[in-house]
Amino acid sequence: ALKHFKDAYPSCELTKEDIFYYIYGLLHNEEYRERYADNLTKQLPRIPRVKSFDDFKAFSYAGRQLADLHLNYESADMYTEAKLTGKTKGLKLTKQAIVGGVDEDYRVTKMKFSKKDDKSTVVYNSGITIENIPEQAYDYVVNGKPALEWVMERQAVTTDKKSGITNDANDWAIETMENAKYPLELFLRVITVSLETQKIVNALPKLDILN
Repeated sequence: ALKHFKDAYPSCELTKEDIFYYIYGLLHNEEYRERYADNLTKQLPRIPRVKSFDDFKAFSYAGRQLADLHLNYESADMYTEAKLTGKTKGLKLTKQAIVGGVDEDYRVTKMKFSKKDDKSTVVYNSGITIENIPEQAYDYVVNGKPALEWVMERQAVTTDKKSGITNDANDWAIETMENAKYPLELFLRVITVSLETQKIVNALPKLDILN
């Protein structure tokens, strides 16, 4: 792969790491996904070379930014333009912390949208509601589903019908993360990750491929 890309840009310096992040950036490009949609459903992804080294660098830099976002999602800033309402006393949101209430106030059973056709408001539990969620936050899709909806699905209490085993996100939050607020904080962090992802993806260069 290194030789393949160096052949395309013979006078330019690039590394295997640059290629890795170029690929990660390219795989997020909507034009790439649309152009190769049929191939991507049946084959391993084919990675074309873009014509200009400037575009290669742009994809590679975007890939680094995206990888940093996606690897470190648990420490991303929470989306402070969201509004937390409800019965929990002293509820306040900052970039890295939620203030107010006691651990039991943050217990989650299943997050749900307040209305069927309105994703701007999510009912976290009977005492906390998340309002002012931007619609574009749902545009970041992972394996066919918005990242935020994955959080809603996984940060819950569910029981497997066959085994009878209960998976309780609250246990993980308290015992492993030592933070009862973890499910709520994760949702608010993934809003930020989703918005930043879309901002980076939307700024990618037009896909001009080397023949």
